[in-house]
Amino acid sequence: MTAMMQQAAWWQKFGTLAQMAQALVALLGFVAILVQINEIRSTNRASAARTAFLGYTELAFNNPKFAQPDYDAIQAGSREERVQYESFVAYFLYACEEAISAFENKQEWQASCDYDLKPHLPFLCAKSRAEPGYLSTYSTDTQQWVKTSMKTASVAPPDCKLGKT
Repeated sequence: MTAMMQQAAWWQKFGTLAQMAQALVALLGFVAILVQINEIRSTNRASAARTAFLGYTELAFNNPKFAQPDYDAIQAGSREERVQYESFVAYFLYACEEAISAFENKQEWQASCDYDLKPHLPFLCAKSRAEPGYLSTYSTDTQQWVKTSMKTASVAPPDCKLGKT
């Protein structure tokens, strides 16, 4: 009877060693699942960004007049052509927004988007002047990127022409 009345060790209050080991394994398994879910989310985001940018690249290949635009000619063109060009630029901005946010640590994506943005700055300047809320349809980061690029390239109302940089 005296053996049964012995005081339990501190760790025995939490169960046997086997129960504690089982709980630890379950906790490690749960943490591993959370890490795996995060990795899957990151991989899916990167895949979606690559797909969006590949779509933009194909669109640019199929529409070189929009990829390297003569903005004055587009303005003078048909309404249909102006709408197509606006859609082209919108898709470009979306693709860059996705790529830049998915690959924050890879500056080559930012550099590629910077390079492709420059010829579209006159359009974005004119569009923003005519419809001040236009850029607000994009993320704050994209809005800031476009505004900074316009300032760097000396593109400003009222003429919205590319300056010498």
